[in-house]
Amino acid sequence: MNKAILLGSAGVVVALGMLAVGFVAGSPQSAKADTVQAVQVAAAADTKAPSDAKVPGDTKVDRKEVEGIIRDYLLKNPEVLLEVQDALEAKQKEEQRLANLGVIKDAKDEIFNSTFDGVVGNPKGKMTIVEFYDYNCGFCKRAIDDMKALTKADPDLRFVLKEFPILSPDSQKASVVSMAFHLMHPEKYGEFHTALLGGQGRATEATAIKVALSLGADEAALREKMKDPRIPEALSRTYDLATKLSITGTPSYVVGNEVIFGALGQQVLAQKIEEAKTAL
Repeated sequence: MNKAILLGSAGVVVALGMLAVGFVAGSPQSAKADTVQAVQVAAAADTKAPSDAKVPGDTKVDRKEVEGIIRDYLLKNPEVLLEVQDALEAKQKEEQRLANLGVIKDAKDEIFNSTFDGVVGNPKGKMTIVEFYDYNCGFCKRAIDDMKALTKADPDLRFVLKEFPILSPDSQKASVVSMAFHLMHPEKYGEFHTALLGGQGRATEATAIKVALSLGADEAALREKMKDPRIPEALSRTYDLATKLSITGTPSYVVGNEVIFGALGQQVLAQKIEEAKTAL
């Protein structure tokens, strides 16, 4: 991961290591000179500078020699690259967190109050958690128990279910049925969702319609509602929203101002919910 970035940073890392070694050995001036030289050679390598490039003071750089030093240093201290990788990943996560804050702020209604999203738990609850799911996602199927446990333990929890069919055309067709059923019978949506997502076998248009009919839907009316042009428009907005939030898999959650990726379990979600409550 990030191999090119790590290797490109190696010269600077080694330079800092050489500086530290120089100070330990009692030669800070020499260490500083070696550091400057190594950093500039690294930069020269990135810009394809000639091997006889010079540093300030007309000090000639022996590129092969410095490359040998870098290689030896990395072979003896490979953990340095892991440290750089960890630092890079931490920086990227923080940048993504800050970006998500902006998206959640700007798209608050679309995330938490979309007309096309089903709601279980307390529809008027003060605390909301949003789940992006796919009816054919195995992890989402196992996460049903997390949803049930969380809403049972917290009577003030509003659990929003956002259709995000990304795994197959069958998932997309099942979601169309689901959204049509929700528009017709919002009070029964929780039962529909649990029955379809928790059922055996693959979710398809046919299996979704079967579940809807078992809950009292009229088939002709349901099929007509499935043609509602607002349904594909709503799905398109969800895909766009997921892209902005860097959501690429299911289940993923939005709790307060945080995006949580993956089926991390009831305890983790409960902790995130409590953290979000303190920020209200």
